[in-house]
Amino acid sequence: MDRLKVYVLGATGLVGQRYVQLLARHPWFEVVGLAASERSAGRRLGEVGWVLDEPPPPEVAEMRVEKLDVDKVPRVDFVFSALPSEVAARVEPELAARGYVILSNSSNMRMDPDVPLIIPEVNPDDLSLVERQREGRGWRGAVVKKPNCTTTILNLPLKPVLDEWGIERVHVVTMQALSGAGYSGVPSVAIADNLIPFIRGEEEKVVGETRKILKADFEIYATTTRVNVVDGHTEVVYIDTRRDFDVSAVAEVLERFRGPPQELKLPTAPERPVEVRRQADRPQPRLDRMAGRGMAVVVGRIRRLAPRKLSFIVLGHNTIRGAAGNSILTAELMAAQSR
Repeated sequence: MDRLKVYVLGATGLVGQRYVQLLARHPWFEVVGLAASERSAGRRLGEVGWVLDEPPPPEVAEMRVEKLDVDKVPRVDFVFSALPSEVAARVEPELAARGYVILSNSSNMRMDPDVPLIIPEVNPDDLSLVERQREGRGWRGAVVKKPNCTTTILNLPLKPVLDEWGIERVHVVTMQALSGAGYSGVPSVAIADNLIPFIRGEEEKVVGETRKILKADFEIYATTTRVNVVDGHTEVVYIDTRRDFDVSAVAEVLERFRGPPQELKLPTAPERPVEVRRQADRPQPRLDRMAGRGMAVVVGRIRRLAPRKLSFIVLGHNTIRGAAGNSILTAELMAAQSR
């Protein structure tokens, strides 16, 4: 098929750069424009402080970054947004009203009942909310959100456990990477030789978003912390299940878990969205964050602590699976469904 045209908002930030990196050689999508703040406007992407390990792909490094202006966004199939939430709250609805389909990383509107909050393997049917959104708001376009990165990583293994054994209660404690706060989000003097035991607003996002994604009637409690790791959120999960289980069955169910992205063989979809490590000291961020090209989460230390009490550790790459990659996979699913 002809490649679909896409435009990236907030292209110079950490997640914006990840969007550009993943889209630059995408078999279905062609980046036709980049926008960011006035500070970056007019400069080539390769000149604006690229911070990812790999240099910007040559295909986009020479592209000039445009000043964000809703009147100058070209007609494209998808707009990917990595804008700050306060800017996104103004820009995204205006673009949707003009007929653009926005796949957004920003937290605004996530909890609106007519806004899809999508993990493609977990709740793809919620994309049907787009029609309700258009009817209710009078938009020709749409806004589709991805969850908080921590929520995404947590919900990938929660979904198969919920379907197989049911869930009564979840406790999760996170150890979140520095990149989750953005390039300048945590001062080095604050995190060196340290752990920060509170991330503003994060616990509420994990709880509220999980309830929306899983239509959950179970209790969920979260404690979120920041640690001195560049990429990769680690989460320690305790679950009270409705029915008892054995550890080997949990591992098998997690490894078998698939969704429409795998069935359709979408370009960004990992072969296995949840990978299981049986070594006692895994997962680890340095060793496991790039599982499935960064699009799989890795589960280890699966334990039965008592009847109906399950524990495991899950790790995922927060700016790939937890952010840009999840939105790109959602766009692929939407494109495949519209054929």
